[in-house]
Amino acid sequence: MTRPLLCVALLMLLPFTAPAALAEPAPIPASTSGEPYELVRALQAVQDGIANGDTAAHGNHLALIRQVGEKFLAADAGVWSNPQNGQAVVIYLLSGGAPQIVRKLPRDKMNIDERLFNGALAYVEGRQDEARELLKDVKPRAIPSGLGGQVALVQGALFARSEASFAIERLDDARLLLPGTLVEEAALRREILLVGQAEDFDKFEFLTLAYIRHYRNSIYAGDFWQRFSTGLTQSSLALDESRFARITALLEQIDRASRLKLHLVIARAAMLRGRLTVTRLASERALTLSADASADRERAHLFRGASRALTDEYDGGLAELKALDRSKLPERDVPLLNVAMQLALDIRKPFMGGSADKSPATPARLDLASSTATIARAQKQLGELELLTRDRRP
Repeated sequence: MTRPLLCVALLMLLPFTAPAALAEPAPIPASTSGEPYELVRALQAVQDGIANGDTAAHGNHLALIRQVGEKFLAADAGVWSNPQNGQAVVIYLLSGGAPQIVRKLPRDKMNIDERLFNGALAYVEGRQDEARELLKDVKPRAIPSGLGGQVALVQGALFARSEASFAIERLDDARLLLPGTLVEEAALRREILLVGQAEDFDKFEFLTLAYIRHYRNSIYAGDFWQRFSTGLTQSSLALDESRFARITALLEQIDRASRLKLHLVIARAAMLRGRLTVTRLASERALTLSADASADRERAHLFRGASRALTDEYDGGLAELKALDRSKLPERDVPLLNVAMQLALDIRKPFMGGSADKSPATPARLDLASSTATIARAQKQLGELELLTRDRRP
């Protein structure tokens, strides 16, 4: 299916944000000779400004793309024999240029690899299978870096779903070939999700810190953090207690509301997976971030109470669960509260004895390792609850 013009190439890799009212684009520097490759360099310089948070560049770059396209059409046919100019056409396409413009250029005069030219056209026109076939064997490091980085970024997009490891390799190439550019910024945003899905925490942390260091002011930073959140919470990356401090340090880089949301998501996921230490750590962080009497605070108490009642603070955890205001919990969390309460009661049963109307003393510390059957049932019920709620997770 053909994509709209404004969703081609790099713009397909970026979240669409309605630009400010289009002013006249900044004129192409007078120092350029008018050679297509110099026009494209000027366009890339503007786009790199977007990666650094230049809102004026963001508002003008679509108009500048049109301006470059018009100059391409007006250029003398003889300029296209220069290999640099042929490469510039491909870069123009993969930087958001219009395929309609490129199809009007004198293709027979161009000195450019057929695979690159046809693969770029197929990609921006939405012919993904054809683009994959044409571009897969292209080695980005074997061609000029300006073009190689763009092609590597597109390869990362084309193979993200079908061959994730190959896509990660190509996104690494994009970052290395064009550091400090919008290409590197876009590669970081795309790769963060893939390495999260691959459960590679060290690289996940590395990419996050690289983005913070170089692109935290990018116009598209919000998209990065959305992908970061998805990669973190739809995997097991956040469920290892030994690296929780590192997770917390990463989350300190985002705003308070987002930190709260993510800590609650982590606490819930950890509880559903039976990772009660992480549940406790994440819920306590959420408590420090939530407002008094808020729904978020009730959820944090739910997760902390469950983690306490099911480990070594039975009485305090059960009291915390009983004190919850159920009306403030989202519907998806009510079954979780019910299961937590039932499990807590079941854990106490092995210690009950004597008269039915006399409550036994609760041990100072419960040795859950000795209650194999209870723990197995808890894991089973939490697993069943995970399946029931999977499609409704926040």
